[in-house]
Amino acid sequence: MIHDVLIIGSGAAGLTAALALAETRKVLVLAKGSLTGGSTAWAQGGIAAVLDTGDTFENHIRDTMVAGAGLNRRETVEYVIEQAPGSIQRLVDLGVPFNGTGSDLHLTREGGHSHRRIVHVDDATGWAVQEALLNAAMAHDNITLLPGRACIDLITGRNAERYSGSGRIWGAYAADESTGKVEAHVARATILAAGGAGRCYRFSTAPRGATGDGIAMAWRAGARVANMEFMQFHPTCLYNLEVKNFLITEAVRGEGGHLLHPETGRRFMPDYDERGELAPRDIVARAIDDQIKRYGLDFVNLDISHRPPEFVREHFPTIHDKLLGLGIDMTRQPIPVVPAQHYTCGGVIVDLDARTDLPGLWAAGECTESGLHGANRLASNSLLECFVFGEAAARDINSCWTDLDEPPAIREWDESRVTHSDEEVVIKQNWTEIRRFMWNYVGIVRSTKRLERAARRIDLLGREIDEYYGAFRVTTDLIELRNLHQCAELIVRSALSRHESRGLHFTLDYPETDPVARDTVLVP
Repeated sequence: MIHDVLIIGSGAAGLTAALALAETRKVLVLAKGSLTGGSTAWAQGGIAAVLDTGDTFENHIRDTMVAGAGLNRRETVEYVIEQAPGSIQRLVDLGVPFNGTGSDLHLTREGGHSHRRIVHVDDATGWAVQEALLNAAMAHDNITLLPGRACIDLITGRNAERYSGSGRIWGAYAADESTGKVEAHVARATILAAGGAGRCYRFSTAPRGATGDGIAMAWRAGARVANMEFMQFHPTCLYNLEVKNFLITEAVRGEGGHLLHPETGRRFMPDYDERGELAPRDIVARAIDDQIKRYGLDFVNLDISHRPPEFVREHFPTIHDKLLGLGIDMTRQPIPVVPAQHYTCGGVIVDLDARTDLPGLWAAGECTESGLHGANRLASNSLLECFVFGEAAARDINSCWTDLDEPPAIREWDESRVTHSDEEVVIKQNWTEIRRFMWNYVGIVRSTKRLERAARRIDLLGREIDEYYGAFRVTTDLIELRNLHQCAELIVRSALSRHESRGLHFTLDYPETDPVARDTVLVP
């Protein structure tokens, strides 16, 4: 079936683009798993925008550039931040119930921000945004939503009935997760909004499906990627052996929470940075990592119990209720926390119109490198990027629509030379191995020796995965493993090529920061 526009991903970026395009185009949105299974619904903190009378665009730009260690592209930062108030208003119009009323929205503050500028819905902003966007998309006649579709590869001229070497993108092949049947979803324009690659790591706040699908597919199709070494580790993920990946939002520190040594009760962040707990995430994560390794700890404590109990319950109802169910009352007790991978700052290179290198392919959100985040994402700039670049992609597609050719006839997916797998254990083993060595060798603190060890394992696993992929029918697990491995390779290659420490990339062999900031650009 041929559509006007294919969007891969049903989170903030994908649905924003879909709603903007649907006024004039027929749009198909593919989602791996459920329609709410992406990272958007998991975002607790909020959305950064200059809405306070004492704040300015220049302040927000400066905070973003400082957090990004100078690697941000200034024109991108200016563009996104100036678009932010308009994006917030569109969400209000969609019915997102932000805290506060009318023009007097409640603004909180997070690490790295010089002012209060985070609009939020309690501590579950992402879920409220996801729900509003999804309800609007489901109500629109021009939008078709297809969950349970695992995209395998982008369709290029090589997949046409009349073969060509063209890198022009014509949609994607995707497997129905319930039947295993692979279909070609063909479109005149394609938008990647498939999220990040957090599941490359053993500990991550990202959802199960964050396996770098969009980044890996774009790379295999011929698009450049940049700055994949900059993996953000959120400083405060709940340490609990039964509950995995539960994030304790940055706003807990923004509202006065202190990080404490669990045995002495001593507050340690002022030893690392004059901003204390409000330092950017990379600094806080490295400080916690240092405390854990130096003193042989399993975790550190995050304590906000010195604030009034009603204040804590009102500001963090979701976290409070979750912890209470685990026997932790955050109004009276500290919260045990550890760092965990949280955000992929690098990705597919896009310009201000959300265009990639490949004709017919746009991209938005965490799978991209737009120049906004640089070497470290400033808190609550991520959802903002999704809205601004989702709208930019839609606007650019509409503006050049008459120049987009009708798709050629595309070949069906060929399964004539593969069989059903009889050794699924290989997938689980390789998945586990990748996540373990990425955590141990390519984590918060790195060294050349560790990175080289990771590279050797990636090379070995690559041959094994390619052999398996060529012999057996695709499944979601196999698709994800292939993409996970590809992203791990890109992360390690990027990290090995950066001979300095900057932002999220800290290496023991090159602890100094070069005077000139340079992007790490990988070319297929």
